[in-house]
Amino acid sequence: MTSSSAPAASAGTSPFRSNRSTPEERLEKRNALLLAAVRMFNERGFHATSLDDVAASLGVTKPVIYHYLGNKEQVLFECVRIGLADLQSAAAATRSGTGSGLDRLKAFLRRYAEIIMGDFGRCAIRTGDELLSHEARLEFRALKRQVDTALRQMIREAAADGSAQVGDVRTTAFALAGALNWPARWYRADGPDSAAAIAHRLVESLCAGLVPKTG
Repeated sequence: MTSSSAPAASAGTSPFRSNRSTPEERLEKRNALLLAAVRMFNERGFHATSLDDVAASLGVTKPVIYHYLGNKEQVLFECVRIGLADLQSAAAATRSGTGSGLDRLKAFLRRYAEIIMGDFGRCAIRTGDELLSHEARLEFRALKRQVDTALRQMIREAAADGSAQVGDVRTTAFALAGALNWPARWYRADGPDSAAAIAHRLVESLCAGLVPKTG
């Protein structure tokens, strides 16, 4: 297992040029394979992506992927697991932050949007669980429920301290997550706006309706 943070290898470089095998170098190679795979999954789709192409992009052969990650479905699951783990980490970090409940909720939603515009978050949002084995599907759903539970709890906290006006927590959570999931399909890293800028504008628009009315 990798850490929850998404690998940050640079595109166009291959750590496999070195034959050394320290723990750090093995992790770097594993992360490079994951990054190459997730980008192909996002660009081409799962079925149109071959492990041969992933391996070739780093100058290695398919058995190297089997050695570091397993089969194609296992590679996909690890990619979505990383994306969901990053969302869980963001939820934990923002819930322990300062400010009102609405401040913390907005901070999480901004991180949520930024993560799903990244490689692994995008894969987690765009992957249907029908692509996974029964066991992986159950774990995938459990991880998604944990993120949803964290979001609903932050909405409740914002309502409880009076910083947000919430009619129904479940519906509000669905509306927020649904709106923030869409950039995973249309965001382009080479576009005119950064993920952070888009996330900020989206969250401000979505949360405007949660601000309690005065007067």
